[in-house]
Amino acid sequence: MANLRSSKKDIRRTERRKARNAEDRTEIRTYARNLLKAIKSGNKEEALGFFSKYSSRLDRAAKINLIHKKNADRKKARMAARINSLAQPAA
Repeated sequence: MANLRSSKKDIRRTERRKARNAEDRTEIRTYARNLLKAIKSGNKEEALGFFSKYSSRLDRAAKINLIHKKNADRKKARMAARINSLAQPAA
C-alpha cells in the first residue's frame, strides 16, 4: 500500500483510467460483434452504419493511445474488406 499522498492519488487516478479504458474497449468489441452479425446476415446498409460507428470508435481509441494507430487501421481495413465482399455477386 502506498504511503505518500501523491502515490495514493496516483492509485485512485489509475483505477479511474482503467475503468474508462475497459468501457471503451468493451464498446469497440460490441460494435465489432454487431458489424459481424450484420455482415453475416448479408445486410450491407446496416453493416455500413455499424462500420461508421466502429471506425469512429477505433480512431478515437487510437487518438488517446488506447490502441495503436496501425492496429486501428488494420481492424478497419479488414472489416471494410468483409463489407466489400458482400457487394460482389456470386458467379
